Parts: sequence; structure tokens; C-alpha cells
Amino acid sequence: MRNVKGALSIAGTDPSGGAGIQADLKTFQELEVYGMSVITSVVAQNTLGVKGIRHLEASFIKEQLESVTNDMPVHAVKTGMIANSEMIEAIAEHLRPLTLPLCVDPVMIAQSGDALVDHKALQAMRDELLPLATIVTPNIPEAAALTGRSLESEEDRYDAAKRIVHDFGSSSVVIKGGHLDGEATDLFYDGDTFKTFTSPRFDTLHTHGTGCTYAAAITAELAKGKSLNEAVSVAKTFISAAIEHTLEIGHGQGPTNHWAYQNTKRKGEYV
Repeated sequence: MRNVKGALSIAGTDPSGGAGIQADLKTFQELEVYGMSVITSVVAQNTLGVKGIRHLEASFIKEQLESVTNDMPVHAVKTGMIANSEMIEAIAEHLRPLTLPLCVDPVMIAQSGDALVDHKALQAMRDELLPLATIVTPNIPEAAALTGRSLESEEDRYDAAKRIVHDFGSSSVVIKGGHLDGEATDLFYDGDTFKTFTSPRFDTLHTHGTGCTYAAAITAELAKGKSLNEAVSVAKTFISAAIEHTLEIGHGQGPTNHWAYQNTKRKGEYV
């Protein structure tokens, strides 16, 4: 068998292609890892919002997981939208003995503001998934929900990062700064050291799927054996290019441009 590096996304769908499984697979492909997927929920959504959701049974999610991991080269895993505690428990039970790098994107609310998970799922995420996580990638509202605290100051964000690692058991966390004013500064913490990753803030409405894409880029780099610091650095560059070079499609918050990183890299804009 060839030495193919593979990444698995466990998440919901987005038929408009900007977020969820579809965005993850595009990102994996652009970063040259073989993408695989396990679907948790089928979501009717577009750039204007969520129209409807159909959740799959936890037992069928487990069947998908077994089908993929028993046969295919999985070197890192990403979780996205997982709507209820039964799903989370089934996924955690399957992943626990595999000891693969795991990126947990705690998707709770869509860009449109629509809630995507129930309250029991939040506690199950803390108890079951976060202790398995190599890295967790919440935005500020998600970090606030996970920790049960408001994140209004820089000190609050540092405290939240510490809690996610030391209290919930994750190996590392990057709290994304997209909801802050000024430059887009993400706070990374690995249990010992803090580091910030900063990019300009681009004047665009087209940010649908940014969180999914960022976490998928981290997962792709972890699948290739990169360090956490390297993985977050590449992901930050990838998502910055995707936001800057927007496609301007859709009638609402359009998707990011998954081609942008490789296109700009070839032109020498990103190295």
C-alpha cells in the first residue's frame, strides 16, 4: 500500500458546500491528504441559514466509523457538528482505543445564528470528547459555552484556554479571535506555553464555514505528522487566504475560497 496520509471528518453536511463535511473534504484535498467522512446529521442549509436538520442514529454513525477505520488509512480525525449526547458517546467509544490525533471543533451555532446541538451534547462533549482531543478549536462564543464563563477580556480568554486544557483534559486549544475587533488573533495553548497567531481582518461578509475549514486544515497537517504549532500556523495561513480571496457567491454569508491557499502559494504570496 502506498504511503498515503488520510484524514477523517465526523460532522454534518452542508449542501451549499461551504461548511461541514463538504468544506472539510475540500480542505483535505487542497492540503494533499486523502479525505474520508462519517456523517452525523444531514443539514438543509445555505448561505442564508439552516432550513432543516435530520440526525442519523448513533448506531449507524458507529457503523460508518467501523467501515472507514477498519479499512482505510486514517492518520488524524476531526469532529465537527455532533448534535446529541448519544452520538458523542458512540464516537468517543470508537475513537478512544485508536489513539489518533483528534481535532475537536465544538460546533454549536451556525454562522447564521441557528443552534446546531442540544444542551446535553455540550456536557457530553466536555466529558467524552475533550479528554481525547489533541487540539480543540472553539471560537469565543463556543469557548464561553464550554467553560460556562463570559470571555470579555484578554485575561478571560487565557483563563478559558487553561480550563479547557487542565480541567477538561484536552492536550491543547486554539481560541479563535474572529469575534474580536481589530486584527484576527487566535490564542493557542498547549498546557505549558501560550502563542498567538494573527492575520489582518478582511472586509467581507463571506465567512461561511471558516471554523470548519480552519479545523480541517489543522487536521490535515496533523495527519502528515506536523507538530501542533506547525499545524495551527498552516491552518491560519490557509483560512486567511480563503477569506481574503473570497468567491462572492450565495445570497447571504458566502463560503470561503478553498482554492486560495494553493493559488496564492504558487504566486509566492504565502510561503
